[in-house]
Amino acid sequence: MLIDTHAYIGHWGFRALPWRDASGLLRAMDRHGIDQAWVSSASAILYRNSHAANEELNAEVGQHRDRLVPFAVINPTYVDWEHDLAVCQEEFGCRGVRLYPPYHRYTLRDEPCRALVEAAIARSLVISVPHWVEDDRERSWLLTQPGIVPVADMATLALAHPDGRFVFHYGLGFTETPLGQPGAVQTDYGLDIARLPVFVKEELPKLIATIGAERLVFGSGMPITSVEVPLYKLEVLDVPEAVKERIRWQNATRLLGTQP
Repeated sequence: MLIDTHAYIGHWGFRALPWRDASGLLRAMDRHGIDQAWVSSASAILYRNSHAANEELNAEVGQHRDRLVPFAVINPTYVDWEHDLAVCQEEFGCRGVRLYPPYHRYTLRDEPCRALVEAAIARSLVISVPHWVEDDRERSWLLTQPGIVPVADMATLALAHPDGRFVFHYGLGFTETPLGQPGAVQTDYGLDIARLPVFVKEELPKLIATIGAERLVFGSGMPITSVEVPLYKLEVLDVPEAVKERIRWQNATRLLGTQP
């Protein structure tokens, strides 16, 4: 079994994506042996009103909820986000929220973000935070501010909310933060492996040795980024098969609170 904790449908404002709907995502999942994906709307990242894209996501997911787990994109600086959060959970069946601070003009340290995280935790939702959406070298010249969420801010957020469940995506350099130190963070969290080096600096093997395989999950960022890269990392990772199974799906089901 394989669960992708970081996938998208919808449109990206600056380039065409290989697919933009649920049927395209499902075909890609079948092609790569992915059984389930935690999916949010790529459109929501750039829409002025993210909730309009959550509505589109709900319509797309439709009858595929056994394989596509919807995650709402909520902007805590937008008016009446509390209502949007309630609708996404109670009407759309979203299992988590995905945050994009650089695109929505806040940081993980800001009070509006902390209020949203507290509200999501109270609703037993997973909080998902990508380190970046796309490589800065590929970004449009129209995007004038950095698109990266500092991994130090991710660690600070997890430390501030020990009763939360977090997944941090497409990150690098976790070994330099409390998230990569054994016992430093009591919060339940997962780090996806998409950018973690297997060779050279060997951050992925080092994290397995220090914080344990239970803190690692599979994530791709597809179709904005390539699913083949994390798949190859799983293939070449020199660990027992039981460790790979944790990364493939077991840790994700624990974080989501579901049974295999």
